[in-house]
Amino acid sequence: MSSFLDPAILFFFLGALAGTLKSNLEIPPQISRFLSLYLLMSLGLKGGFALSDSGLGGEVATSLACAVALAIALPFLGYRLLKRFAGPFDAASIAAAYGSVSAVTFIAATQFLEARGVPFGGHMAAAMALMESPAIIMAVMTASSLRHAQSRNVGASGAGVLALGSMPQSGFGKILHESLTDGAQMLLLGALAIGYLTGDEGKTAMQPFSGDLFKGILAFFLLDMGLVAARSMTGLKQASRWLLSYALLAPVVHAGVALLLCMACGIGPGDGALLMALAASASYIAVPAALRYAIPEANLSLLIGMSLGLTFPFNILVGIPAYTQVALFVLG
Repeated sequence: MSSFLDPAILFFFLGALAGTLKSNLEIPPQISRFLSLYLLMSLGLKGGFALSDSGLGGEVATSLACAVALAIALPFLGYRLLKRFAGPFDAASIAAAYGSVSAVTFIAATQFLEARGVPFGGHMAAAMALMESPAIIMAVMTASSLRHAQSRNVGASGAGVLALGSMPQSGFGKILHESLTDGAQMLLLGALAIGYLTGDEGKTAMQPFSGDLFKGILAFFLLDMGLVAARSMTGLKQASRWLLSYALLAPVVHAGVALLLCMACGIGPGDGALLMALAASASYIAVPAALRYAIPEANLSLLIGMSLGLTFPFNILVGIPAYTQVALFVLG
């Protein structure tokens, strides 16, 4: 089945169309939250069951190390480039979004691989969890450094110092704690551990929940994502063409970096395709939620418009099939 004719992808199109036409179709926020948690729980269980079958080894450690390396390098390089085209706080927040990951993009990639019979390791769910927080922490540290530099520049102006001092700031320790103990991430890792511990017996017991229902729940969630993506496009009205280009080119470049890393470390095509998809994805949930109070100077509507309005549809419709084909050709 073509990825364009996959029912879940078509529901994304339906949601995008409804949002564009300003339909009153709406998924209540609490239902949307439940759908998201269900997908993370199911993904963690599937990964744990697969990891229980394959066991832990050097290949697992290599893949996880590559994931962490990407999670540190990509936001660092992204900020260095983005600050040429955007304000420093916007550059830091956008770099964080594109250095972090999208769980839904990862789920869509696993579904694409499963439909084509391409094997991959269950540990890649853990790789996704490890890649979420470093970019957020780096963005908070960058913003703190920028504020210190600004206060030094306006040190002679009492009004300037007062204005800067009045900005709401979250302590670094609090942001670090929230990043590492985020409920969604804990659910994912907890489900991964439960799947690993229970193995085949757990897989059989949970199959009606985490297996049979998965595709339908994913389609429902992508319907909601289509609605949100259409409405987030308003955040792009004032964006420069350079930022719009970044939203479409960064996924390709990041996937290319991940491919080179996979080639250097001998990672197989299935895990390589998922690592490329993770590197190419952009966070539109975890990063905006964490940076809303940590970096209030940033324009989060711009960030969400780029990551959800442009990058997410690009990866779902074009990126994932392309990353998979390249990974199979180069790493196979």
